[in-house]
Amino acid sequence: MSEIYDLHCHSTASDGALSPAELVRRAHRQGVTALALTDHDTTAGLDEAQRAAKTEGLRFIPGIELSCQWQGKCLHVVGLGIDPAYAPLAEATHNLRNVRLHRAEQMAQKLEKKRIPGALEAVKKMAGESMITRTHFADFLLSQGHVTSQQEAFDRYLAKGKAAYVATPWAEMSVAIDWIVKSGGVAVLAHPLRYQLTASWLRRLLNAFKEAGGQAVEVVTGRYNQEEIKNMADHANRFGLAGSAGSDFHSPDNQYVELGRLAPLPPAVRPVWDWL
Repeated sequence: MSEIYDLHCHSTASDGALSPAELVRRAHRQGVTALALTDHDTTAGLDEAQRAAKTEGLRFIPGIELSCQWQGKCLHVVGLGIDPAYAPLAEATHNLRNVRLHRAEQMAQKLEKKRIPGALEAVKKMAGESMITRTHFADFLLSQGHVTSQQEAFDRYLAKGKAAYVATPWAEMSVAIDWIVKSGGVAVLAHPLRYQLTASWLRRLLNAFKEAGGQAVEVVTGRYNQEEIKNMADHANRFGLAGSAGSDFHSPDNQYVELGRLAPLPPAVRPVWDWL
């Protein structure tokens, strides 16, 4: 039986719909044999997920998805096989909670100016003890009838340049990579085609990522087609990076992105799991 890896997904510890334990059980039902939980800027769900994985007989890889910036652009770097107790990483996640709360307050103020009150109280209630993300704001706007989908919420209010967007002082990409690598993890550039970079900017990014200590890039995601997978496989080999595969699963409501439902990693690409 071949191994099925899914090395990018989210739980209620950030902006996912399932608890860490529910996520693990769903992954197991979907045939996943090795799962990494990579919540946004937090490791709060790892212990629960680890316990559930042990019960299900599923290999669990502790992870995180760190928000960071490079050349003024917001990027995400996934850390795989991290030690959440590594002091600089633990301190960073604590600080990032405060950064996200401050951003949420500013976003709510901007929505108030657009005559959309009550956002901050609503997203705090939705998030509970979890990280507040823009997805929580999208769900609020949807619940209040201001938009008809999460995507419309981003397109009209939450994306860069829109009415409720707030630029956030994320750590530099090199710093985020350093936290991951020194915690014993592998740094993976998440969904590189989502940043809508030109071909030359993507090459610059991958070069900078590699020089900063990055070790892998997501070649297969839940949304990439075969042409995009081939494109990223070529880039991985060109820059000497391993390839990762992850669904970026958030919710069972999204029928197009499911745990473990991934194209195979192209055989010419070195799998990141060889390092895990």
